[in-house]
Amino acid sequence: MEEERGGGGMSSRPRAERKWRVEEESRDAVREVTRPCRVLTVRTVRGLAVREEGDSQMLSAATVLEILDASPSVKRLALHVHKPHFNFKAGQWVDLFIPGVSKVGGFSLCSSPERLAEESLVELAVKYSSHPPAHWVHRQCSVGAEVAIRIGGDFYYNPQPFDPSHDLLLVAGGVGINPLYSILLHVTDMLRQDAPGCSPQKVSLVYTAKDSTEILFQESLLALMKEFPEQVRCHFHVTRQQAPVPDDLRPHLTVGKLTKNDLSARVNGTPRCYICGPPPMIEFVSETLQSLELPRAGIFYEKWW
Repeated sequence: MEEERGGGGMSSRPRAERKWRVEEESRDAVREVTRPCRVLTVRTVRGLAVREEGDSQMLSAATVLEILDASPSVKRLALHVHKPHFNFKAGQWVDLFIPGVSKVGGFSLCSSPERLAEESLVELAVKYSSHPPAHWVHRQCSVGAEVAIRIGGDFYYNPQPFDPSHDLLLVAGGVGINPLYSILLHVTDMLRQDAPGCSPQKVSLVYTAKDSTEILFQESLLALMKEFPEQVRCHFHVTRQQAPVPDDLRPHLTVGKLTKNDLSARVNGTPRCYICGPPPMIEFVSETLQSLELPRAGIFYEKWW
């Protein structure tokens, strides 16, 4: 399986091809490893031997500060980042290196760059699966656990001062909300700072899930709409609703699959579009937006599976 980015950006490297490993080795056992056509070096971060290729991307030790149930199937982790000046762009993911777990986890960040700068803290929301890193998060992770993280990905939103005025359309499926939530938090942080020329005019989030209990960040999303009623709108779609819908969520929720008409109603002008979710949803949304005459160069996506 692969992670892709469409539209105007370069393709990111498929996660399945990233062969990084984390091992619990002593510092004396750290060694250099090679393979054909590529040279890998080994760095030690708080006792973790992290193999990395060529020019290292930003890498830091981190400590688990908090573990919360974000939904019946998703755990939310808060990590204290040890490296000074560690940073990321809203929408990027991290490689998560875990002691004793040979596979590396790849999880999108669901916090804002501003929070990292102010509190040295990042957050992940991890859905349960048998994949070893996700299984560790749900079954073995505890407050105080030491891990290492490395920033990656070219799916991000990083507006610059005096960029042309624009709106944003964010379309999420399931835990594909994570990088888009990071983008939304980044936007609202910029709105609070009243940074001239940096933030979009309006942001519309379209978020699909199985049922309302699996809609992550509900309280925060509803609060952001109240704080920024002219700039932020959220529209939720659920496909197999069983539990009663909370009263405050009901005005913003539609029961049924996302349709072309739903997307058309959210397109005003020529927004920049960011999409993250299962591949079939990505393909449907991307093709639909192009059929609505939005330019392909302004449609960016990240697939997860």
